[in-house]
Amino acid sequence: MTAWNVLPFYPQPRHAAGFSVPLLIVILVFCFLAASFLLILPGIRGHSRWFWLVRVLLSLFIGGEIVAVHFSGEWFVGSVWTNTSYKAFSAERVQARVGMSVGLVGINITLKGTPVQQLNETIDYNEQFTWRLDEDYHREYVRALEKGLPDPVLYLAEKFTPSSPCGLYRKYQLAGHYAAALLWVAFCFWIISNVLLFMPVPLYGGLVLLVTGGFALLAVFSFASISSVPLCRFRLGSAALTPGYGTAFWLTLATGILCLLLGGAVVFLHYAWPSALRAALDQSAPPDYRSQARSGSALVLNNPLHQQFTPPDFKITTKL
Repeated sequence: MTAWNVLPFYPQPRHAAGFSVPLLIVILVFCFLAASFLLILPGIRGHSRWFWLVRVLLSLFIGGEIVAVHFSGEWFVGSVWTNTSYKAFSAERVQARVGMSVGLVGINITLKGTPVQQLNETIDYNEQFTWRLDEDYHREYVRALEKGLPDPVLYLAEKFTPSSPCGLYRKYQLAGHYAAALLWVAFCFWIISNVLLFMPVPLYGGLVLLVTGGFALLAVFSFASISSVPLCRFRLGSAALTPGYGTAFWLTLATGILCLLLGGAVVFLHYAWPSALRAALDQSAPPDYRSQARSGSALVLNNPLHQQFTPPDFKITTKL
């Protein structure tokens, strides 16, 4: 293109920023589970119906959030309105909104013109660059150069390349890797806690729920400690882009705290008010075998038939 003095082009059809398909599938699955439970809810009688409603919906929210944030790009986000250059080897500038969304497995960069139609083109780009362990970020960046993506997209993508002096690639890759691993561990403990809470061992269910919240918070702290505010400034034309923690980050933090509160409440009620805990979990009181044995012995002794057939005491006397 440079030899023929032709400006870079973008031959593939451009798509506006859409919804992540795996994220949509996860949300639909958990919504289907919630809807299925609501269908059978009228069959539960009495006040336990509302206990079951709160209990199941809270549990589904925790599990769905832990899984969904893996596929969300809203961990570290930022956007800015700017007047910036559009193509290489051209002095033409456009008014556009540039957005950046960092997830656990990559970065999504969007560019949308205001208005969309400028320079006889539709300025509406949505590009994904991944840094999974089995993906090559540098190769994806080279493909973006070959496509001839707009300058703002290439500028932000270049900041996250392994060879960039900013050093963001390794930092964000490690952050996403460890946060994802900790969240999967939290999801496994969430499953175990549900199994234990449905069994007559609520204390262990509460303890495992505490562990679930602990791993969720560890994932948040891992991402926050590694992927801190970048040292390099993102300068896009007449404005600077300053990213910050997004929705997925704060939702995971809130879910971890919620798990700690619920697990702590279960453990506290187990020791302080066990009858209220059994009522909340719709469980009957465990049998007291010692009291049953004592009451059974008393019934046997007070039974007239037992008194009738009890042999009399024999006394042996000796005459001298």
